[in-house]
Amino acid sequence: MPPPSVLVLTGATGVGKTRVATALAALAGIEIVSADSRQVYRGLDIGTAKPSAAERAAAPYHGLDLVGPLDRYSAGAFARDAAGWIAGITARGRLPVVVGGTGFYLRALFEGLFDEPPLEPERRRRLRDALASLPGDALERWARRLDAAFRGGGRQRAARAVEVALLAGRPLSALQAVPARRTDLDPWYVVLHLPRAALAARIAERARRMVDEGLVDEVRVLLASGVPAEAPGLTGVGYREVVAQLTGALAAAALPGAIAAATRRYAKRQETWFRHQLHGPVLRLDAVAGAETLAREVLARYRAAAR
Repeated sequence: MPPPSVLVLTGATGVGKTRVATALAALAGIEIVSADSRQVYRGLDIGTAKPSAAERAAAPYHGLDLVGPLDRYSAGAFARDAAGWIAGITARGRLPVVVGGTGFYLRALFEGLFDEPPLEPERRRRLRDALASLPGDALERWARRLDAAFRGGGRQRAARAVEVALLAGRPLSALQAVPARRTDLDPWYVVLHLPRAALAARIAERARRMVDEGLVDEVRVLLASGVPAEAPGLTGVGYREVVAQLTGALAAAALPGAIAAATRRYAKRQETWFRHQLHGPVLRLDAVAGAETLAREVLARYRAAAR
């Protein structure tokens, strides 16, 4: 008998995925695989909305705090690591649940990756140093010029598109169009969604809470330790805005609103991606219902589908 499909709990940032996963842990013996490209960074806790100590105590987590803020952690690395975590969880007789909203991580895990040509390390290092000096908007302009299919997504993705186009001689989108390897895992997606106004309200509240809980100090400590403002870990939503405040480009009073606005734009891109890019069974649930109610429905529907 083939193994059951992997339960994947996804949706836009702020929709309540972690709360539902925690409620699931009270109903079944689960372990959680985080599919969040920002939560892999050590020392970036508040702005990435990492699970709290209580949430981590509810179920074992995999995929948090893997690299430092100066490092890169690719979708390919996630796919390899996550496949191993899922195999281990299954071998322990527990239910793996993939939780997160990074679409490229989900695609890499379930649909495979392209074969990237070898990129000469020294040329790659010099190019990365050069790109680090470019403003984000200039970097995105170069990415669009070199790869007509580039659709944005932040500084790290723009740098990646430029790097591959210049060093491999082909646009990243062209290489990605031909998957070369695939895991034997099949997803069973649960997409949580909220009406636009409700999601915006949650995002605004979370932005205010992050600032109140010390997000600015979190970034200040990292910068003081020698982490540059353009480090991969600091290019995400929330951290970019704090860096702008600390460098005088954004007023302190405007910080929560700026974070909320950037988060709403990111959530809109996520929702578009989830509407068109998920391949496999998809259960869409209104996240207005409480976490416990949603968890019970998710588990019942997943078990019924796995029979």
